[in-house]
Amino acid sequence: MKTRTTAPAAARRYALALTASLSALSLTACGVLGASGDHGADARAKDYDITVGLLLPDRDTARFEKFDYPLIKERIASETDRKGKVVYANAGGSQEKQSEQFRKMVTDQVDVILVDAVDARAVAPDVRRAKEAGIPVIAYDRLAEGPIDAYVSHDNELVGQVQGRALVNALGEKAETSKVVMMHGEPADPNTKLFKKGAMGELDGKVDIAASFDTKKWLPEVAAANMRKAIKKVGAGNVAAVYSANDGMAGAVIQELQEAGVTELPPVTGQDADLAAVRRIVDGTQYMSVYKSFLLEATGAADMAVAKVQERAIQFDALARDVIDSGSQKDIPAMLVPVVALTPENIEDTVIADGVYTVREICTPDHEDDCARIGLTP
Repeated sequence: MKTRTTAPAAARRYALALTASLSALSLTACGVLGASGDHGADARAKDYDITVGLLLPDRDTARFEKFDYPLIKERIASETDRKGKVVYANAGGSQEKQSEQFRKMVTDQVDVILVDAVDARAVAPDVRRAKEAGIPVIAYDRLAEGPIDAYVSHDNELVGQVQGRALVNALGEKAETSKVVMMHGEPADPNTKLFKKGAMGELDGKVDIAASFDTKKWLPEVAAANMRKAIKKVGAGNVAAVYSANDGMAGAVIQELQEAGVTELPPVTGQDADLAAVRRIVDGTQYMSVYKSFLLEATGAADMAVAKVQERAIQFDALARDVIDSGSQKDIPAMLVPVVALTPENIEDTVIADGVYTVREICTPDHEDDCARIGLTP
């Protein structure tokens, strides 16, 4: 990963220290992202009457339908005097379906496409087809191959660093002799490589990595099968910690440990701050997750899409402060949003303060006592 310019100091300090208030960061960043500039009297009607194609990969990840799509839709509307619109399609986990959806958007001549690819490599021909049709393509959340115009995601290497660091801290003085199981994501997903790089930078040589698995399509059922293999190899009582790359897999890992008779669960990491994971963090069955502000990522992508269509290079460059390389392209303009370790201590200051979940959504009757213990009351 390369950096073209230094990100705002406040954001960098927040990303490294992982202690600043995410809600405060949201206010600061939104002020920057919302600076749409003066269009002038000669602005074309198309500057506002634009169509943004949004391609999301699946419905299994709760955030896509609940947060990303609504946030992008609202931001596009607000940035275009309510004249711009979003054409949305979800691939339901199928690369073939996403390719059909992509081709239709090219045929329908949308003005710009935001794509979170099911398969980063397989989407490249569709990206080239859009480029030939004069339609800019911005990779969203997951880096795509092909001639993309920009990339908007979180600092995914930092995600792995945060997860790995959390496990080392949890294991303490016993870390070096502690047996850790690694549950990585889909190997074809370029984000997986970055998560793994960040995590291994924190764990390699500091813990005993007893078993390591890739997880096809991030499927929890695949993670569950792999965890059963790990338990058989290592022994249920000998698993000192589990690096799980996301929350869906973390839930499957925890269930397998419980079914194997483990009553005192080892620390298990996660990512995405899914509601089920937040509840597990509250009751102590999951050690932590990584909270990635959907607001900052979605609004940043929407603003970048509008700036690209309106040919406002100054704003576009201000949004894309970083650069990153894909397997087929170098120096891609990128916006990398900071992340934060989600623990019982900062649930109120992150996912609740940002309006992702309410206390009532988290603190169901089954979790009331645990919520009270950490100071969360409806």
